[in-house]
Amino acid sequence: MSTHVYADTVALTGRSLRHISRSVDTIITTALTPIALLLLFVYVFGGAIEAGGESYVSYLLPGILLIAIASGIAYTAVRLFTDLQSGIFERFHSMPIARSSVLWAHVLTSLVANGITVVIIVGVGLLMGFRTSAGVGAWLGVAGILALFTLALTWLAVIAGLTAKSVDGAAGFSYPLIFLPFISSAFVPTETMPGPVRWFAENQPVTSIVDSIQHLFAGEPVGSDLWVALGWCVGILVVAYLAAMSAYRRRVG
Repeated sequence: MSTHVYADTVALTGRSLRHISRSVDTIITTALTPIALLLLFVYVFGGAIEAGGESYVSYLLPGILLIAIASGIAYTAVRLFTDLQSGIFERFHSMPIARSSVLWAHVLTSLVANGITVVIIVGVGLLMGFRTSAGVGAWLGVAGILALFTLALTWLAVIAGLTAKSVDGAAGFSYPLIFLPFISSAFVPTETMPGPVRWFAENQPVTSIVDSIQHLFAGEPVGSDLWVALGWCVGILVVAYLAAMSAYRRRVG
């Protein structure tokens, strides 16, 4: 990223973050549903679910974090769609700024906003009894996986924001992503699922990501799950980035 692009991205990211700071309720709303799910599954269903010897809140937390991120990136799509409809993109493009910085500002804002949401939910998890033997390295590993996952989904959100015909369409693309953790190892071990469902759960991205984070929190060797998780995240990120940039060029010329 050249100095010119970097400076433009920083300036536009500051603009987006100021908008976020004026609507803190967006972050709170994003965190509320995952926290409600955490409370529901731990205190209502948790007693009936076998989590392999660890506390259910510790087992459940990684999946809840992924649901929170999948919910949060919908706001990126909506903000981008709103900017396009308001004509602000045309104003930016009439100025001597790097065009790619407009998209990167939305992406970096998503990383910051979702990072705050993740911290809030981890704090609630600690109050509910979540405990971890993870060291600094393991925590950095968890943060890195979540950041990469957020980055990959955010570029998917950029595609939705650029191509949607309505604000509902911009936000609605995230619903399948929010649902995906429910058919994974996030809530129950995949061994308890019937054959076809188990096959799908074990071969979709969320399971390897959840398993990697669970092992890191438990201070256990991650094994091949980490490489599978990174492969999914990087693959989605590259494809989504290329598709988003192509859609951007078609949209703004």
